[in-house]
Amino acid sequence: MDYLAAWMFLTLTILLLAGFPVAFTLLGTAMAFGLVGFGWDFFNLLPMRIWGIITNFTLVAVPLFIFMGVMLERSGIAGDLLKAMGMAFGRIRGGLAVSVVVVGALLGASTGIVGATVVTMGLLALPTMIEYGYSKELATGTIASSGTLGQIIPPSIVLVLLGDIIGVSVGDLFIGAVIPGLILVVLYTIYILVISRIHPEWAPPVRDDSLRHDGKSFAVYLLKSLVPPLSLMIAVLGSIFAGIASPTEAAGVGATGATVLCVLNGRFDLKVLRTVMETTVQLTSMVFIILVGATAFGLVFRGLGGDIVIRQFVTHIPFGKWGVLATVMAVIFIAGFFLDFIEITFIHIPVLAPLMKAMGFDPVWFAILFAVNLQTSFLTPPFGFSLFYLKGVAPPEVSTVQIYKGIIPFVAIQLVGLLFVVLFPETATWLPGLMNK
Repeated sequence: MDYLAAWMFLTLTILLLAGFPVAFTLLGTAMAFGLVGFGWDFFNLLPMRIWGIITNFTLVAVPLFIFMGVMLERSGIAGDLLKAMGMAFGRIRGGLAVSVVVVGALLGASTGIVGATVVTMGLLALPTMIEYGYSKELATGTIASSGTLGQIIPPSIVLVLLGDIIGVSVGDLFIGAVIPGLILVVLYTIYILVISRIHPEWAPPVRDDSLRHDGKSFAVYLLKSLVPPLSLMIAVLGSIFAGIASPTEAAGVGATGATVLCVLNGRFDLKVLRTVMETTVQLTSMVFIILVGATAFGLVFRGLGGDIVIRQFVTHIPFGKWGVLATVMAVIFIAGFFLDFIEITFIHIPVLAPLMKAMGFDPVWFAILFAVNLQTSFLTPPFGFSLFYLKGVAPPEVSTVQIYKGIIPFVAIQLVGLLFVVLFPETATWLPGLMNK
């Protein structure tokens, strides 16, 4: 009985790796072990935990941000952005890849939905990059990794979930994630420019007339492409940073703004609205049913003394709290090979976050570390969702092996970015401290 919590976690891991649905595995494991550990009284505790989730005002931001992202994807803004950035950077070596990184960052700050960003750029940018002679590995790696920037660049759904689980302000997390997100954008860009010099044949400049433009018309087109997503970013993030609105209220502003942009682009009709609402309900339901299961699992796991077992384990890790930090980050990174970010957030973070707090780490800082680490779960095979999204829309001549090879350097870059935030905590804490003065 002393190690019932450990058996519980092992059972959950085996069932997940066997392919059972996450939400029902979490809830079923919790109910079975809760019945063994507490008897029937367990069912008196569970409803109050679930009710606490349903009435959590912060989590209302999740469906609103999902609605905003799906509606913005339907508005056609991404296509205009890609064309404008291609015209701006295409004539330099590696320029089309740099334009994909810039658009990925802008879409990440506008939608926050990785799947929509990767699919859109895969459909629009990948055929163009291959047509102009880009290495398939570089092209696919750039698109898959740039699409994941929405995980760290606010407004990000994972930051909303982390803020609620860890117990820190979502607004502080949004502010704190800005610099780490920009660091990743810069690192991606530097890698592309350097590798384009080392291997010129991988990313040739565009020298034909397809991107020719005169200065005045291009400036107008660039402004028309940039203003809508930038306006939405300012409306959402600006209202949070200025203290005018909470993240949940800002999410409502974003959902309304995305709808207005879709109307202005002439893409809005009842069919689009129905599709956006159906997708929002499906994604939101998935998130919340997993959250209910994870809450039940956490309740039983702690009740059985699981947190004590873990604390006893980490006391034997060498190098003190930094050894614990390295172990925690390694666990999350390895889990990303087999689980997606929602599963990791709801299964591992509730267990690991209290340990980090007890070690004296700044909660905003380690929440940002979690977010950057979780970003890699979209890229690491065999279950990296960005890889699946991209393969689904890639031309037939692009193989799965080429996609896997393409993401390897970008996963390494993300780990470098993670190390940068570890070594320089001010990258995540300076802006929140400044804004809260």
